[in-house]
Amino acid sequence: MSTPVALACACLLISSGCHNPKLAMTQLQVRQMQTRLYEMAEPKRAVKAVLDVLQDEGFIPREVNAEIGFVYAVREVDIEDSGERFWANFWHGRRDARWKKNSIIECAANITKRQRNVRVRLSFQIKVLDNNGHVLSVDTVNEPRFYQDFFSRVDKGLFIEKEGV
Repeated sequence: MSTPVALACACLLISSGCHNPKLAMTQLQVRQMQTRLYEMAEPKRAVKAVLDVLQDEGFIPREVNAEIGFVYAVREVDIEDSGERFWANFWHGRRDARWKKNSIIECAANITKRQRNVRVRLSFQIKVLDNNGHVLSVDTVNEPRFYQDFFSRVDKGLFIEKEGV
């Protein structure tokens, strides 16, 4: 095998080995993962259930409009690692050192009436900030299990509310 062909094959193998199937999700797959239909007549019940679960998880509602079915909530988490801070200061000096400081998790919920059902669509985004408040990364949560767990808690909340417990 010639060198250029061998190099091309090696690059192909390496790139295919690094393929992340989560990145290959279609928009339809993302929507299906983020959406749940509930058999109910009143969207405001779903808004309340989503709010309850978000607050149980430490989110602070920043914007809620039950009339149009919109919820925006944020959860801030301190992710500072003292070792990372020490080494950043050691290598770069106090003035220029940067390290991960906070993580901000944002949730946007869209609750819509659909005939005899209510459609709930959630999206979560995680921002990582450094010690100076600059954004280091922004990632959308695309883990099916995460959404399944969240919707499971919404299901339980709706059941409890319906039963009057």
